[in-house]
Amino acid sequence: MEKDIVTSNFIEEFVKEDLEAGKCDAIQTRFPPEPNGYLHIGHCKALCIDFGTAEKFGGKCNLRMDDTNPTKEDTEYVDAIKEDIHWLGFDWDKFCYGSDYFEQTYEYALELIRKGLAYVCELSPEEVKKNRGDVNTPAVSPYRDRPMEESLDLFQRMRKGEFPEGSMTLRAKIDLASGNFNMRDPALYRIKFAHHHRTGDDWCIYPMYDFAHPIQDALEGVTHSLCTLEFEAHRPLYNWVIENVSVPHKPRQIEFARLGIDHTVMSKRKLRALVEGGKVSGWDDPRMPTLCGLRRRGYTPESIRNFCDRIGVAKVNSTVEYGFLEHCLREDLNEKAQRAMAVLRPMKLIITNYPEGQSETFPVENNPNDPEAGTREVSFSRELYVEADDFLETPVPKYKRLYPGGPECRLKGAYLITCTGCEKDENGSITAITATYDPESRGGNPADGRKVKGATIHWVDAATAVDGEVRLYDNLFSDPAPDAADKDYLECMNPNSLEVLKGCKLEASLASAKPSERFQFLRLGYFCADSRDSGEGHLVFNRAVTLKDSFGKGNK
Repeated sequence: MEKDIVTSNFIEEFVKEDLEAGKCDAIQTRFPPEPNGYLHIGHCKALCIDFGTAEKFGGKCNLRMDDTNPTKEDTEYVDAIKEDIHWLGFDWDKFCYGSDYFEQTYEYALELIRKGLAYVCELSPEEVKKNRGDVNTPAVSPYRDRPMEESLDLFQRMRKGEFPEGSMTLRAKIDLASGNFNMRDPALYRIKFAHHHRTGDDWCIYPMYDFAHPIQDALEGVTHSLCTLEFEAHRPLYNWVIENVSVPHKPRQIEFARLGIDHTVMSKRKLRALVEGGKVSGWDDPRMPTLCGLRRRGYTPESIRNFCDRIGVAKVNSTVEYGFLEHCLREDLNEKAQRAMAVLRPMKLIITNYPEGQSETFPVENNPNDPEAGTREVSFSRELYVEADDFLETPVPKYKRLYPGGPECRLKGAYLITCTGCEKDENGSITAITATYDPESRGGNPADGRKVKGATIHWVDAATAVDGEVRLYDNLFSDPAPDAADKDYLECMNPNSLEVLKGCKLEASLASAKPSERFQFLRLGYFCADSRDSGEGHLVFNRAVTLKDSFGKGNK
């Protein structure tokens, strides 16, 4: 490994120190998600650290499914996790399951019993809690001094299924008076009669995470076990396991702060409740913080990785503004997304002095930030669609769009027009706007060089427009801290998080938009063709993010 590698956070500093001290020859990390839900943006932070650290130091990262809890796991989630990781641009060295190590983990438990460092306890969960003690009172277990041979026999019979669920646990014999309650003889194994998605009914005892995880790391040759901050108090137990069983390798656990974002929840349990309770359309609902939801909404892997990189790696938990995630997406799409014109709330515009039956085309740039993106031809005729709010019959002060007798306005890339009035139905509702155009202003520039005082307005040719459905998404929660202890997150949900607009008018080029293809709709925001519902003859676009960046420049 290069000795002069530039490091940028405390984890990388620790890794560099270990390499230079010869504690390891190469870096091996792992990403160990539990397959009981879909990955969300919080997991992405950990994922980027695990895979990114290995990548930076020329090492390897394993993907290991933590499937030690058989009642919550499903192969659906395994497949989704793999897809999300590849979508982000990472790949693993080895793909493993925690269940791959069940037999070896069981043997290490027997080793601890034989060493007098573990015993079978018959206290119920309620009794364990009652006898846990406090900071001034040690915990108690009447089974702590049970003879080794008796614990060994009972544990082997636990495996055979001779005892009911919840009747016994295997506990480590560490320190009942420890100030760290994780060290007060923690449970290593519990009885659970549940079908496992990989091992079937082979096992009825399952290792606790705090026992299984360090063993799995050691057996895989993990050099640096990178965990979120809640595992800091568990590190002494992690080290105790490594020191007291005969594993071939001793990993180092390092903790970092987990990612918190306002206006959302990160608990998989709560996200699952939203899905199962019908509060959202699924794990990939574009309002969800899941990676599949963000992907469906229109987020790019580059924007998410950039977000994770820029918020940094901290030692203290904090909350990041959702607006910064949106800012990172705007930055990315501003450079990449092809421009298009779409009218979401259409109102017909009739150019009364434009010849009936005539049409023409105009070249419009695909991306002003990318000259190589070229141009496309958009059609123009006597009748167009514009946004309904681009017209006011009676203007408000400083209004620079269309109103009778108002200033000249520029139709994007086409002509200058002047509003002359509007047409109404028998109920007095406006049905069309009327205007005249300057034939000498083709391309949007007046021949005499006069200054245009009105706004530039996007439009769609009524003769070639295609219909589409547009879904406008906002934060799923109106409260910035829906996950706070004193709140019911379901009561914090935003009733206006989704607005569905039907009958939108889109320029003809969007008829061929492929699922997940992203565009900037001029003046409106960045949109993505829905990966599930959009297709030929039924166009559906999701708003990924608005054009307006509410994230303050001082925060960028």
